[in-house]
Amino acid sequence: MQIAPEVSGTVVELYVRDNQFVHKGDLLFKIDPGTYKNAVTVAEGELGQAKAKASYLDVDAGRMARLSTIAISDQAKGDALGIAKNADASVTQLTGTFNQATLDLERTEIRSPVDGWVTNLLLQAGSFAMTGQAAMTLVDVHSFWVEGYFEETQLARIAIGDPAIAVLLAYPGRPLTGHVSGIGHGITVSDAAAGVQGLPSVNPIFTWVRLAQRVPVRMEIDNLPPDVVLSAGMTASVSVTE
Repeated sequence: MQIAPEVSGTVVELYVRDNQFVHKGDLLFKIDPGTYKNAVTVAEGELGQAKAKASYLDVDAGRMARLSTIAISDQAKGDALGIAKNADASVTQLTGTFNQATLDLERTEIRSPVDGWVTNLLLQAGSFAMTGQAAMTLVDVHSFWVEGYFEETQLARIAIGDPAIAVLLAYPGRPLTGHVSGIGHGITVSDAAAGVQGLPSVNPIFTWVRLAQRVPVRMEIDNLPPDVVLSAGMTASVSVTE
C-alpha cells in the first residue's frame, strides 16, 4: 500500500526506517506545519469577526421586528432580517473554512493506516511531499495471500472454500495451509485487441493447437508457521484438494 499525504510541504521529521514494523496509528513522517498553522489562525480570526457581526445584526433585526409600523416600515424590517440571515450564512461558510484549515493542519502528521512493514523507503527529511503522490510504501501484515494459476480444464473441480496447500520456494519444508477464497473472472485474451468502431480486432493467424488458459485462483492462508517470514512476490507451488 502506497502512503500519500493529503497536504503538500517539506518533510521536517521522518520517524521510521526501512523494513521497520509499524502499528496502525504510528507516526510515519511530518510535513512542515507552519503554513497550515497560519491558515488556522487567519480562519479563526475571520470566523470570530463574522460571529460578532452576525450576533449584532441578529439582535438589531429582532429589535426592529418588535417596533410598530409607525416607528419603522415593514420593508426596513425585512431588509434588517435579510442582512442578519446573510451574516449568519457567512458564519456557516467561515466555519467550514476554519474546520478545513484545522483538518489540513492535522494532516501534516502522516500516520500508518495499518499494521505492517515500511518497505523500499526513499523518503528523507527535507524532501518535498506532494498531495496525492506516494511518499512511501507499507506492506499490510494482514494482506498476504497466495495466488495460483490453474489451467481452465481444472476449474470445474475447484470450489470456493476448498482446502489448499502452498509450498514456498524459500521454505520447502514449511507448507502453508489455507482455503480457496476466490477464482478470477477475467484474463487477457492474447489474440484479441480493441479495434476501431468499437469492434474487437482478432488476429487471424494463430496456431491450431490451443493451450489451456491459466486462471488465477486465490488462496487465503489459515495457518502460518512461526518461523516463516513472508515477503510479497515470493514463489510458491499451490495445490487444491477436493
